[in-house]
Formats: sequence, structure tokens, C-alpha cells
Amino acid sequence: MSTKDYLEKDYYKTLGVPKTAKAAESKKAYRDLARKYHPDANKGNADAEERFKEITEAYNVLSDEKQRKEYDETHALGGFRMPTGARGGAGGGFGGFDLGDLFGGSGESGDRLGDVLGGIFRGRGSAQSRARRGADVETETTLSFGDSIDGATVSLRLTGEGACPVCHGTGAKAGTVPKVCPDCQGTGQQSRNLGGFGMSEPCKTCRGRGLVVDDPCPSCSGSGRAMSSRTIQARIPAGVADGQRIRIPGKGAPGEHGGKAGDLYVRVHVKPHPVFGRTGDNLSVTVPVTITELALGAEIKVPTHRGAAVTVRIPPGTPNGRVFRVPGRGVRHKDGTLGALLATVEVTVPQELNSKARSALEDLRIATSGQDPRDELLRRARQD
Repeated sequence: MSTKDYLEKDYYKTLGVPKTAKAAESKKAYRDLARKYHPDANKGNADAEERFKEITEAYNVLSDEKQRKEYDETHALGGFRMPTGARGGAGGGFGGFDLGDLFGGSGESGDRLGDVLGGIFRGRGSAQSRARRGADVETETTLSFGDSIDGATVSLRLTGEGACPVCHGTGAKAGTVPKVCPDCQGTGQQSRNLGGFGMSEPCKTCRGRGLVVDDPCPSCSGSGRAMSSRTIQARIPAGVADGQRIRIPGKGAPGEHGGKAGDLYVRVHVKPHPVFGRTGDNLSVTVPVTITELALGAEIKVPTHRGAAVTVRIPPGTPNGRVFRVPGRGVRHKDGTLGALLATVEVTVPQELNSKARSALEDLRIATSGQDPRDELLRRARQD
């Protein structure tokens, strides 16, 4: 609202009372007009909502002796400046007048009054300064190895502080509304002089809320907050690694007075797989082979994660422990491509041999007796 608009305001005309009107007369006029133009009685009527704002602002000034005197003096001088706290009052204080009794003082309309007023005056004066972002929340979940690779939707049960379900976060008993804190004018902050400089700190009267209540909610004792539990469905992206922290925006603790909700951080734990391992975006597997497959060459079947086995060709003379790379069988990258499957061949020694197998191995030992695989090792060991 511009300064010119404030200078042209006539609060007496807005309420339809003379300048000599007593407090009771102003209160009656406001009560009648508020009942007529209240948003609950004029669903979707923007004009009525604007009119309700105007009469509420007028009543806040004229119902306060100090603000009314200041208003009358400045008007008498031909100019008008907004009295201290007037706009703050429009955001949440109503000069001690209980708007809940406009609609019976209780029940559905009375319970919703704090939310209605917060929506009307959000963004003006102290209402804006009271908006606070909700806290971030951290939790944990455990996934199977397969779900960590492919992604999964998990149910998370969160327990924490949120808006009181009885008063809907206002802190006031049903049928009443909170008032703007008289000490901080609804900002929730107070300045403290430390000599050479000043420091802002949470208001001790309202504990940083910017609001005070005369008749507190019996459930939350006027704090507007309560412990509650909720269950949400969270999508864990494909390729998440063990110990990784996933951020889910807007799923943390709810904000206060129109503030945004905090974020949820999920720490993921992954169960080990009996066959597959993981290194970055690559999967790994150890494949047992025989000495003859390495020596003579072979084609072997290698398992893949949640897919059909693939055939890997082993060249003759392959050393034990060699790693074969199978592209496109690993973890999905952020760009949609896939990592590789790393298959390590490992010789298995038979624990039992029949006579034919033993004879064949004896023949192999005799045939290769001139080849000592340790000669090179011993030669290098003698070098300084």
C-alpha cells in the first residue's frame, strides 16, 4: 500500500461512526460489519474480503487509545502517518476483540479462524515476518541390493514436531485467536543494546512466534506445536549407494505461519548380495573356472544381475584372476547409460579326484616338468 493511500484513509468513515464515537460504539459497528463481510460468509468474493481488511484495520486503530490519539492528531494537521503497530495489528491482533464469536465462538468456523486470517493478511506487516521454514528431518531406510540398483518406493514413518492438530498451530483455544505480541510487534525478534552494537534475539515474551494468546489451547499449552507421526511414500532413485544421503524437498517438518516445509534427508543402507558386489557404477562377480579352461580356453556362462546369463570367451593361456568386462550390465548412470559387469575368473581346485582324473594330472605334471613357474620369481628375488 502506498503512502498516498494511507494519507487518504478515513477510519471513522470506514466504520461508519462519528469522530466522537465511544469505544463500545466502534466495537458494535465493527462487529456488525465484520459479520457482514467476513470471508466465511462471502466465499470467493474478493470485494468482500478487501472490505473486511479495511474495516479490521480501521478498528485496530480506533480501538487502541494510543493509536487513535496519534491518528486524530496527525489528521488534524492535515497529514497521516501509520500509527505504530497498526499494520502489525491487521496481521494478527484485533484490539482484544474476539472474532470467534462472530460465528458462535466455536465449531468449524471458529476453529478455522486463525487459518482464514493468516491467508488474508499473509505478506503484510508482521504476518510476513512470522513465516518460518520448517526444520529439516533425517531418517534411515534399508534396501535390498536389487532395489538399490533399480530404485524403489519405500514407506517412511516420521515422528516429529508439527502444528497442533487441535488449534491448527495458532496456540489459541477454539473460538479465540492469538494477538500480536506487544513487545516485538509481531516480528518475533527483539533488539538488545550491547554498547557499540545491537543484536537481535528471539522475543522472550512470545518466544519468537510473534503471537501471544490469552486463552491457550489445552492440548499444546499455547505453543501451537505438538508431536505427531506420519507416513510418507518416498522414491529412492536407481543406483543409490550404501551410506548415500538422499534429499527429498518439502517433506520435512511443516513450516509455521505460511512458511515452507523443511526437507527430508534419507540415509540409505544397502544389504549385501551373496553373488554380486559393486564398485562405483560397475557390478562385480567372481566366476569359478578350471585349470584346463584357463589353459586351453573356453566359453563360460557368467550371471548378470536380474537378467539372463551372458557368454564370456576365455582365451587359451588366461592367467588366474583376470578380469573380463561385460559392458551395459552394471548400474545405471544419471545420463541413462549403464556401467559394466566385471567378471573375475578364479581357478577352483577339485577336492576329490577319481583314478582317471588323477592319472591325467600326473601325465600333465610329467609333460610340464621342465617348466618351473617360480624361476622368474626366484631370479628377480636375487636382484638388489
